[in-house]
Amino acid sequence: MESALILAPSEPSFSAIAELLRSYSIYDVIYSRSAGEGRRLLLEKDFDLVFINSPLPDENGEDLARHVASQGLCQVILAVKSEIYPAVTAVCEGDGVFTLAKPISPESLRQIISLARTVRSRLANFQVENEGLKQKIEDILIIDRAKNILISSARMSEQEAHRYIEKKAMDQRISKRQVSEGIIHDYEHD
Repeated sequence: MESALILAPSEPSFSAIAELLRSYSIYDVIYSRSAGEGRRLLLEKDFDLVFINSPLPDENGEDLARHVASQGLCQVILAVKSEIYPAVTAVCEGDGVFTLAKPISPESLRQIISLARTVRSRLANFQVENEGLKQKIEDILIIDRAKNILISSARMSEQEAHRYIEKKAMDQRISKRQVSEGIIHDYEHD
């Protein structure tokens, strides 16, 4: 993790958390005193980690934590009073928010940061895989559209249209998608 946003009600609690994060090689740390300011900062910059030391002056932090966790790869740690920890954990864990009971020990923070890094890495891998699958689906749709054009306009069978696209791609050393896009462009602009 490279960057962190710490939301804490006071400068001393921010400094203590920032120092712990720096000891785990998180140096780009920004401080916000309120949830409102934190939301603004989150619109301006992407963070790898958001640490919320609740309660904040303008809200308890739980809603913000759940919202941030639902938005992408950013990992969220919510520190709460020990007496409400079980209830908050039950509500937040389904949204992917890591909760810690206060007071926070350096060891428990280290473990949570390690878990957050692992989860972030896995999510990033899934995101790359997902983008690859989306691309393959788009390719298939475009190739099928070109095949349908060849079937209806050039009176080819599906096998002939498939072979035509495949052969043209090999002959021109381009992808089947590029050939298909050319077919779609040529037939739709005639």
